[in-house]
Amino acid sequence: MRFTKYVEALTWLESHVDFERVAPNRQTFPTLQQVVDTLALLADPQLDYPTIHVTGTNGKGTTTTLTSALLSATGLRVGAFTSPDLHAVNERIAINGEPIDDEEFVGLIQRLSDVESVSGIALTRFELLTAAALLHFSDEGVDVAVIEVGMGGTWDSTNVIDSDVAVLTNVDLDHTAVLGSTVGEIASDKVGIFRAGAIAVVSTTNAIVVEIAQRKANEVGATLWLLDDSFVVERNDLALGGRAITLRTPYERYEDVLVSLHGIHQGVNAATAIVAAEAFLGRALGGEVVTSTLAHVRMPGRMELIARRPMIVVDGAHNPAGVKALVATLDGAFHVQGQRRCVLGMLNGRVIEDMVEPLVNLGFTEFHCCPPHSPRALSAAEVAAVVRRLGGVAYEHPSGTAALAHARERSTDEDLIVVAGSLYLVAEARGEVMRVPSRHLT
Repeated sequence: MRFTKYVEALTWLESHVDFERVAPNRQTFPTLQQVVDTLALLADPQLDYPTIHVTGTNGKGTTTTLTSALLSATGLRVGAFTSPDLHAVNERIAINGEPIDDEEFVGLIQRLSDVESVSGIALTRFELLTAAALLHFSDEGVDVAVIEVGMGGTWDSTNVIDSDVAVLTNVDLDHTAVLGSTVGEIASDKVGIFRAGAIAVVSTTNAIVVEIAQRKANEVGATLWLLDDSFVVERNDLALGGRAITLRTPYERYEDVLVSLHGIHQGVNAATAIVAAEAFLGRALGGEVVTSTLAHVRMPGRMELIARRPMIVVDGAHNPAGVKALVATLDGAFHVQGQRRCVLGMLNGRVIEDMVEPLVNLGFTEFHCCPPHSPRALSAAEVAAVVRRLGGVAYEHPSGTAALAHARERSTDEDLIVVAGSLYLVAEARGEVMRVPSRHLT
């Protein structure tokens, strides 16, 4: 099969099992062998450059993006593999912040299709994207690639790399059907990315997670850098346009650095990215690189202001920990004189009450409930029923676009609308407001 157009390559990719849209489970013993075998047929491109591997329940996408931006600012050619995307799959594979172009993407998918035809190995959609990224970074001769885990760690398809630095941002309850029902079980899966001779950066102080990380580091022979030990966030305060952080790393102390992202969690993510980059370089980044990079960084879909009058903020909070971070950020970062409305949609596999209760308690005037554009979407009725049971006012809508339109109709210039619960919903709302067309297959 020969692909001459982007849509043809994308159609072939989408014909494969997609565990991001269809909830995975672990009914059979997990293995990375199919990915390993496919990469071997491509001459093991993942061995051609050093890597930084990033996992965690929340914050891993931001940490990956910031780490790659910081390293790019030192003059390195840096690949970044992230997920999910908002408007086009190209966003997931980038070099120095520039997503792969259509022609290169088609070429990569063609090569993977050829390998599948010869080998008979049918990877999942995410496994194919992992292989595509690793191959692209080899083709382009990157100096380093920062690779975000899709889910977990040990059995994630990205764990075929032999990273120089591993990063664990945090651990909370998410994907429990696959990773385990306790923080300890999930942490044990995530620390599977630690490698012998590498530095493992852990940016949580959760005692259970720290103990598991220490045990794993000792087992494999990794050097452990712990938050509040090897590196310390001395200040993480609200500032105009984001956060102001003061950080001590093993190499340097950075004082009053502006991070142009909102939320205390983003201050920690920025600190983690600095430490991860320095762990890779083996030296300080320097004040100019840190301040200039973090003052202008953007994270689409993460506490992002996309419109004013009324103010519209989109955030990809998709689990209870993410919702708590959203709630903690809203009052300080986005204070408004008027009312607050929430456009809310989520996927199954979540305890709806754990997602909704913090938002109801924050005092949103009303909730506009809708199903995200995913086969795993909870119905608007299911979410609205929980909102009402917890004392909130809820409206039900057939889509994110309809929900946002109604929320805007009911709002004045002084009001705030927050879109949250799923990155699929965020993508729909962001595309509508900012007029960014979706390039996904419908």
